[in-house]
Amino acid sequence: MKITVFGGSHPAEETEAYEEARLLGSLLAQKGHTVITGGYMGTMEAISRGANESGGHVIGVTCIDIENWRGSKLNQWVKEEIRKQTLIERLDILINQCDAAMALAGGSGTLTEVSLMWNLMVIESIPRKPLILIGTGWKNTLDSFFNAFESYMPLRQRELLYFADDVKEAVRLLES
Repeated sequence: MKITVFGGSHPAEETEAYEEARLLGSLLAQKGHTVITGGYMGTMEAISRGANESGGHVIGVTCIDIENWRGSKLNQWVKEEIRKQTLIERLDILINQCDAAMALAGGSGTLTEVSLMWNLMVIESIPRKPLILIGTGWKNTLDSFFNAFESYMPLRQRELLYFADDVKEAVRLLES
């Protein structure tokens, strides 16, 4: 399968977050999956690196708008680049070209990616596919969201999301 992994751009090499993402990339590649990331630094680099070092195929979806804004460049672990002009075009590829998606911790960009994919499944613009959110931060945040706005989200919408405590559990969920 092609697995998109969302996550923040801030984790640096040798941090716990970077190493967790690197392990996830490695585990996915060992299972024979292709990994799709945003292609830049932080979590995206770590996922790409772990998958590449384990012999997996890594696709990086980059965009000119982000490069102009941040000066980012494709990380060295990506084997295939899909380059788009805009963030919206990039998100379209990340969401629509995968068979499943996972999200590690991140900021507003990661939240946007998760929310957009989730909403597209809710309104049936894309087929249902696993969207696995990794770490207690996601579970705590969304539990609070569900409780505060319960009447706006029927259970069938909440059931589109899967939660995993760590990357190993996320891979087990994907495989089941």
